[in-house]
This record gives sequence, structure tokens and C-alpha cells, in this order.
Amino acid sequence: MSWSHPVPQITDDERRERLSRLQAKLAESSLGGLLLGSTESLRYFTGLDWHRSERLVGALVTPNSVTYIAPGFEESRVESLPHLPGEIAVWQEDESSAALVAALMPSNGGGRLALDDALPLFVYHQLAGVFGQDRLVDGGRLVRDLRLRKSKAEIALIEYAMGLTLEAHRRAHAMIRPGVKASEVVRYIDEQHRALGAAGGSSFCIVSFGVATSLPHGADDDQAYQPGDVVLVDTGCRLDGYHSDLTRTYVMEEPTKEFAAAWAIEREAEQAVFEAARLGATCGSLDDAARKVLAGHGLGPDYRLPGLPHRAGHGLGMEIHEEPYIVRGNATVLEPGMCFSNEPMIVYPGRFGIRLEDHIHMTETGPEWFTEPAKSPTEPVA
Repeated sequence: MSWSHPVPQITDDERRERLSRLQAKLAESSLGGLLLGSTESLRYFTGLDWHRSERLVGALVTPNSVTYIAPGFEESRVESLPHLPGEIAVWQEDESSAALVAALMPSNGGGRLALDDALPLFVYHQLAGVFGQDRLVDGGRLVRDLRLRKSKAEIALIEYAMGLTLEAHRRAHAMIRPGVKASEVVRYIDEQHRALGAAGGSSFCIVSFGVATSLPHGADDDQAYQPGDVVLVDTGCRLDGYHSDLTRTYVMEEPTKEFAAAWAIEREAEQAVFEAARLGATCGSLDDAARKVLAGHGLGPDYRLPGLPHRAGHGLGMEIHEEPYIVRGNATVLEPGMCFSNEPMIVYPGRFGIRLEDHIHMTETGPEWFTEPAKSPTEPVA
């Protein structure tokens, strides 16, 4: 990939199309409106990116309009930020934002109101006090179904972000040496993400050495790399709201027979998930495919250790963990546009853990990798 070519962008035309689909769904469901909070769904549909706080900032979407809601003193700030056109309705500090939402509903507050499922609980309680619980509807399924299948532009943006992170992995592998601290590698990866074009640097970064690799989300202490240690690096960045997320596990020297064999099982399980990812397959069947490989090698079964202690993957987009979840029993059927991780980690308690994480996007003809899987136990980047 050339880092000099323009980063893909989500256009306002695409956001208008998203809003149109949402408004059509509201009309079909006979809902008066949907309240979006300061969440990723607000940014998804309107382009407005706002931090969450104790004050409601969001948007009321009705079948025919979009009205932004903000405290009076934040109105000028909302006006200055990128967002699709719409009136801004304000509430003052001694007023009720819930009452304002009710007044903005069609027919002066009539009908049912669907709620963004990421709204804070305190907002729900305020709304319930005004609307009554019977008029409040969980809008999570409505919103999640619209976000579940990514557009070509979304996939291109995620792919670009994944490329940056894969290159950051390549550079991190080259700088690890005896005595280097995990915190130093974390800092270096952040610097590389920025140098490659991710202005916010790493959105997260886990670096573990040795026994700490057996803890799926790392240890709290700052380890120093010693020759022979297993290395696990899990990191990502964010571009225009969309995440990357890649994990590599490897050794810097010749692997022991035990580690090489375990690494091969992990790679086999990852490949089994990819091959099971066929259009029409259920998400749960992919988790089953990973566990079948592990059980065949005497690991597990189920969530027992040594084995796989968590789901085999998660969806990814504007949230680093979102639907579809690659977990046992999930009957969601794979469709074109779905994006998700493939990470059937193997944990050997008190010894080491191996997680190879790449992501898949479903096309009209089946699964495709965002990034090529790791090459070998000593070569994290193919």
C-alpha cells in the first residue's frame, strides 16, 4: 500500500442515504422518532462527533426531519462542527432536555420514541419521566441492522486503517530487543501510527512478553523483553471514525517445538474460521469451527484451558467491538458487507498465549481478508 494516496472518506451523500434508510424504517414501524445520543450512531447518521457527558447532546430523527439537541451554551460549538444540515433545538441549564425532546416529537409529542441503545441510563430515566415507559422503544435493533452491513466506502476506510496498523506491527517487530520495556513498544507503535497518517495515534495498544501473553488483555505491570520470551502485540488506530485492530504473536529467536506446534494450531483455527465464513452461514458456526480444530488437538473443549477462553471474533466498524459477534449460538447469518475479527486465541495458563487476529469482510462471493495472516512463528507480517 502507498501511504501517500488519499485516505478514503465517508461523504455527506452517503450519510444522507443512511438517514433516508433510517427514516424509512421509522415510518414503516410507525415510530414518531429515534433519539440519538452522543454515540457512534450519531456520527454514523449525521457526521456530528460529540463527547459523552452528563448533558444530552444528540439528534431527534423523525420520518421527515432531523433536529439536533444541545445545551444552549453549546449551540455555537455544534454549529461549527461537521454535520448534516438540521435545526438545532437548545435547552438551558435549568430546563429539561427530555421535555424538549417531547415537544419536538410529531403532533407535539405524540407517538412512540425509539432510543439509541448506547444512550446513558440517566437519559432514559429522564425521558421515562416525561414520556412514560410505554412510549419508549428500544431502537438498538433498528440502528444496529442499518450499521451491520458496511458500504464500499466503509470497507475501503477500514482496509486503509488495517494497512497502517500492519505496517506499525512490522516496524515494532524490527525494534524489539533485549531489555526493551512493553511501554516503550507501546509508545513506539503510537508514534508509527501517527507517522503513517493516523492523527490520533494508536486507539489502543497491548504489548505483552512471556507469561503475560497468557492474559488475553495483558498485564498491568511493565514487563521487559528477555530473549526467548513470547511476544504478543495487539493494536489499532482510527481513521474518520473507523477502527483497525490486529494482533500478532511471535518469538524473536528460533521457536521451541512447543511454541511452534501451538502457533501452528492457532493458525489452523484461524484458517478454519475463514473457511467457515460463507454467505448464509451463522456467526455461531464460525466459533464452532475454531473450537473443533482446538478439540482435535486435545485443547478445550468449550472454554476450558488450555484452549479458547472467549468468543472467536467480533464485528468492527465505528466501534472496535460491535455486531456481528462470532460466538457460539449466534444465529445471525453472514451477508455481504459484514466485517468481523478472526481471533481464536489459545491460552496456556502460566506459560503463554497465542492470538493471531486478522479481520474478514464478506463480499458477494464470500470472505476476504483485510490483511494477510501472519507468515510464521518468527515472521508476524507476511
